[in-house]
Amino acid sequence: MPPRKRQSAAIEGGAAAASKSERTRARILDAAATVLSRKGYAGMRLTDVAEAAELQAPAIYYYFNSREDLIEEVMWAGIADMRQHVNAIITELPDGTDPLERILVAVEAHLRHELEISAYTTASIRNAGQIPEHIRKRQIAEEKKYGKIWQGLVRAAYDEGAIRQDLDLYIAQMLVLGSLNWAAEWWSPRRGSVEKVVQNAQGFVRSALQPE
Repeated sequence: MPPRKRQSAAIEGGAAAASKSERTRARILDAAATVLSRKGYAGMRLTDVAEAAELQAPAIYYYFNSREDLIEEVMWAGIADMRQHVNAIITELPDGTDPLERILVAVEAHLRHELEISAYTTASIRNAGQIPEHIRKRQIAEEKKYGKIWQGLVRAAYDEGAIRQDLDLYIAQMLVLGSLNWAAEWWSPRRGSVEKVVQNAQGFVRSALQPE
């Protein structure tokens, strides 16, 4: 899975050193996201992260004060990156795009980011119910921001009569997001391609939301 994007680490007067430091930190985060997505919160060991990052385990403490700090960063990044990804795709849609189609585009963007683009997002979704509350504060704040994107999509579709008028919009939104997030728990390439998951999810959401 490709790692999350990062800003340049160049700092005036010490660009080379800063860049090397940031690259190492990024490598640790990438490794932690992969391990956390596969082994979960309880099973993630810093020795596994160090092995994946090709470092000695004590080196991790140069960049993160604790295992919890490292996990907290991964959990936040997974949702923050997905929010930016989905928002960018929605923003690029042409003016006048049917509001239900906008929801279906968001369905695809969410699933692709969750299942094939970012181990951070996979880790965030799969471990949200396992992580202690104090580690999830930034992640929860990002979830609220991300939820507002979906709230806007569903509300716009409702206001334009593009989805059923008998729906409770909050419940509809949460059911859609819940089903999309659950894919991180059951999906593997053995169960079909991401493309097939996207097609089925879009058909499912369209049938559930569109007026009769």
